[in-house]
Amino acid sequence: MKKIYYLSTCDTCKRILNDIEAPADFELQDIKTDEITKKQIEEMQALAGSYESLFSKRARLYKERDLKNKDLSEEDYKVLILEHYTFLKRPVIINGKEIFIGNAKKNVAAAKESIHG
Repeated sequence: MKKIYYLSTCDTCKRILNDIEAPADFELQDIKTDEITKKQIEEMQALAGSYESLFSKRARLYKERDLKNKDLSEEDYKVLILEHYTFLKRPVIINGKEIFIGNAKKNVAAAKESIHG
């Protein structure tokens, strides 16, 4: 699978998409207009190893709901990501069996290297 989950209204996502120059065989999914399915989040988790690694603790709702003071389980992370797109750490880039989560420079560089060799 070659796929990128991103948010079209996010300037960081736009910058990263421009930077990595994904080939035409990559499918782009704007998670705001095309919600993540249960199957998709389970596929991401299988590659990432945990739902927590896919979860954004920078999301506004994370602070608003005071989730940092709650003991969240893997199932909680999964439910929250499915409930609202802002809980997914973005972008998520899948290239075959490799997954790259978030916007850290080294992560984006590794994704670009994976895609372009």
